[in-house]
Amino acid sequence: MSNRRDEFKSSNPNPATRFLEWDSNQGCFKFYSKDKGENVVVKSPFRFVVLKQMHTVKGWHGKSESGIFSNEIENMAEMLHVKSFKGGPIVSGMYKEIKDRLSGGVYFKSIYVMLQDGSIANIAIKGAVVAAWGDFIKKQMSRLPDEWVVVKGSKEEKNGSVKYTIPVFEFDRTLDDGFAEKADSAYNALSDYFKGYLSKAAEEEAFEEAAAVAPEVDKSAHLTPPKMESFNADVNKFEKAALAPAPFNFDEPEDDLPF
Repeated sequence: MSNRRDEFKSSNPNPATRFLEWDSNQGCFKFYSKDKGENVVVKSPFRFVVLKQMHTVKGWHGKSESGIFSNEIENMAEMLHVKSFKGGPIVSGMYKEIKDRLSGGVYFKSIYVMLQDGSIANIAIKGAVVAAWGDFIKKQMSRLPDEWVVVKGSKEEKNGSVKYTIPVFEFDRTLDDGFAEKADSAYNALSDYFKGYLSKAAEEEAFEEAAAVAPEVDKSAHLTPPKMESFNADVNKFEKAALAPAPFNFDEPEDDLPF
């Protein structure tokens, strides 16, 4: 039963304890450790269970010399509000309407996962890594709720004279009953968080939380790597892969994608 005091409680904090991004130069995922004050490499094999996928924008705003961030959305028909930390609002609208006005912002697929210790992490991927993820899941979505995904290493790719790496995603093994229960609990915690995050009343709080989290990633993590400039001719391919529907739903509506 709802309590009158619940009306004045803040929304649940983001349950993710680590925020990972792909480092193409090192060929691995990494995250910023507050305790160590530096980026930490995630060694292979790296295993996780997918809980939920969202869409967001990150990047570097040259004019204000600060990071770019946006709210997270479930489908591309929803509004994105893109801001920079020091320069304020940049643009708002549906992605297809504002993608050419992001001022250094880049589309990211935001994947929430459960790690082997039962904790929740966020994996933010962009560009060629989104395409690799899309290729991996497109014919195997039904396996995601019940199996571990493992990154055993990286694969070197080449576009013209530009070399880069992408993670190699594979299915590892089926979740046993114990981990299945942990995954359900992790999903419930994540669901509770997003119920508050996605409400209009919690919108400003969500931005403040994003601002608190994003500085944990170093400046270079938000810059579009020079290698990606060579993908301009293939931007439509990457955007279509990036905007692919979530791999599976836990009673969630499917993305109403404009593509």
